[in-house]
Amino acid sequence: MLAANYKEKQFDLAKVLGNKKLPAIIAMVKSYGWKYLGASIAVGISALGSTAQFFLLQYFIDDYLSARTATVGLLPIALSFVLLTLIRGIGSFFSGKWTVEISEGLTKRLRDFLFDHLQHLPYAYHNETDTGELIQRVTSDVDALRLFLGNNVIDIARTLILFIVNFIAIGLLNWRLAGLSIIAIPVVILVSIFFFKKISKVYEVYQEKEATLSTTLQENLAGVRVVKAFSREEYEIDKFGKNNRDRYTAGLKLNRMHAFFWPVSDIICSIQIVAGFYIGGMMALNGTITIGSYLAYTGMIFWIIFPMRNLGRLIVDMSRGFVSFERVRDILKVAREPLEQGDYMPEQIEGKVAFQNITFSYEDGHHVLEDITFEAKAGHSIALIGSTGSGKTTLVNLLPRFFEYTNGSITLDGVDLNRYPRSFLRKNIGIVEQEPFLFSRSIRDNIRYGVSRDVTEEEMIEAAKAAAIHDVILTFPHGYDTLVGERGVTLSGGQKQRVAIARTLLKNPKILIMDDSTSSVDTETEADIREALNHLMKTRTTFIIAHRIQSIINADLILVLDKQRIVQSGTHEELVQQEGLYREIFNIQTKIEDDLKKEIDSVN
Repeated sequence: MLAANYKEKQFDLAKVLGNKKLPAIIAMVKSYGWKYLGASIAVGISALGSTAQFFLLQYFIDDYLSARTATVGLLPIALSFVLLTLIRGIGSFFSGKWTVEISEGLTKRLRDFLFDHLQHLPYAYHNETDTGELIQRVTSDVDALRLFLGNNVIDIARTLILFIVNFIAIGLLNWRLAGLSIIAIPVVILVSIFFFKKISKVYEVYQEKEATLSTTLQENLAGVRVVKAFSREEYEIDKFGKNNRDRYTAGLKLNRMHAFFWPVSDIICSIQIVAGFYIGGMMALNGTITIGSYLAYTGMIFWIIFPMRNLGRLIVDMSRGFVSFERVRDILKVAREPLEQGDYMPEQIEGKVAFQNITFSYEDGHHVLEDITFEAKAGHSIALIGSTGSGKTTLVNLLPRFFEYTNGSITLDGVDLNRYPRSFLRKNIGIVEQEPFLFSRSIRDNIRYGVSRDVTEEEMIEAAKAAAIHDVILTFPHGYDTLVGERGVTLSGGQKQRVAIARTLLKNPKILIMDDSTSSVDTETEADIREALNHLMKTRTTFIIAHRIQSIINADLILVLDKQRIVQSGTHEELVQQEGLYREIFNIQTKIEDDLKKEIDSVN
C-alpha cells in the first residue's frame, strides 16, 4: 500500500528512465519545478543584491568621497549596504533551503522506488546479481545523483545568473571591460569538456571497484562462521586487500585527474583576473573609467570568474552524475515480475499437480531439466531424490513460477500454471529452504513473517508445536520474544530449520515444498518433526527434496532424478526391489547406518 501510494502521487520512474539521459533526468525533476524556480529566483535576488553593493561602492567613492556630489548622507549609504547584505542573506537562505528539499526529496523518492523495484524483480535477477553491487547502486550512486540533481542543478542556475547579472553590470560600467571579462570562457569550457570525457570512464571503473569491495565485505561478514571454521582469515584479508588496492588505484587515478583539472582551470582564471586588473587599472589611470568604477569592476570580475571556474567544475561533476544515473537506470530498466498477471484465481485450490514433458534451461543456456513427466494427486507427498545438480530444486521452483519453463506444461488442479497469478501461487505454496533465512528479529516475528493477516497466539504456538520447536523456545529466557540475531546466528542449525518450518506451517499453504529441510537436524529431531508433520501433510500436496532415504520412505511417490531426467519413479517398496540408482543409494546408506551402529555398540 505504501509503495503504491508514493508511486501514484509522484511519477513512474521506470517509464521515464527508459528514455535518453537528458529527457529522463528532466522528467525526474519535473515535479520539483516550482522549487527549482524558487531556488533560482532566490539565487538571482542574492546576485542582484551583491552586484548592487558594487554599484553602491562606486557611488560612495566617486560621488561621496571624491567629488562630494552625493545627494544622500553617509548613514543612508551605510544602511543601504546593510539592507543589500540582508537581501543577499535572505536569497541565500531560501536558495539553500529549497536546494536541500529538492536533493533530499529526490533521494528519498529514488531510494523508495529503487527498493520497491528490487522487491518486484524476478527471482532469476537476484540469483545472478551480486548483493554488494545492488547495495552500491542504491547507496553510493543515489548519493551521487543527489548531488547532481539537487546541488549541481541549482549551482548551474547560480552560475548562469551570477555570470549574466555581473556581465551586464560590467557592461554598464564599460563595454570593453565586459568583453575582456569573457575571453577565457571558451578555453575553460573546452578544458572542462575534455576532462568530462576522461573522468566519466574513470569514475565508472571506480564505482565498479567500489561495488566489488562492498560485495567482498558483505560476503565475508555473512559467512564469518565459515571463515572461522576453516581458519581462512588470512585468505579473506588478502582477498579484501587485493580488492581494496584495486579500488585505491581507481580512486587515485580519479583524484589525480581532479587534481590536474583544478590547477589548469585556476591558472586560466588567474590569468583572466590579472589581465583584467591590469587593463582596468590602466584605464583608471588615463581617466577612461573612474576609481569607483575600477573598484566595482574588481569586485564584479570575481563574480564573472567564479561562475566560469564553477562551470568547469560542474561540467566535470556531471560526468559522475551521468555515470551514476546510468548505473541506477540499469536496474530500473529490468522488467518487473508481473505478479498479478493471470486470469484464474479460485477461492481455494485442491493441490493436484501434473508435469507434462517439461524442459527447462537457464538464460545462460545451462540445461537443467529434460522431459519431466509425473502427476501428484492432491494431498499426496512427492519425494525427489538424486545426485547434486540433477535438477531437484529447479523442478520445485517452477511451481511458484520463480522460473518459467520453456517446453511442456504444468497444470494445477487441471488448469495451466501460467493462468494463475504469481502472487496467488506464492500465497498458496509454502517453502522451507535447505538453508533457512531468519531475520534479525524475535522468534515470534520470524514465525509470523509469512502471514499478512492477524495471527493469534494459539495459532502461532500450534505451528511451533507442529514443527517441534515450541518446547525449545520455552527454554529461552525471553521465550518467543527472544531475538535470534542476524541471520538467526543465535540458534542452532536444527532450531533455525524448525522455526522456518513453523513459519511455513502458519501460512497454511495447500502445497508444501520441503527443500531438504531436515538436513540440519539430527535423526531424533527429524523423527519428531516427521511425526508432527504427518497429520498436516495429509491435507497438503507436499514436495520433499531429500538426500536421506529414511526421510522419504513414506512418500506416496518417489522421483529419482539423474542427469536432468526422471530415471525411476514409484513407492519405496517398489523402487527398492528394482535395479537402479535408488537401490544403490539405499544400499549405501543402509551399510553406513549399520556400520555406525556396530561401532557404537562396540564402544558401549
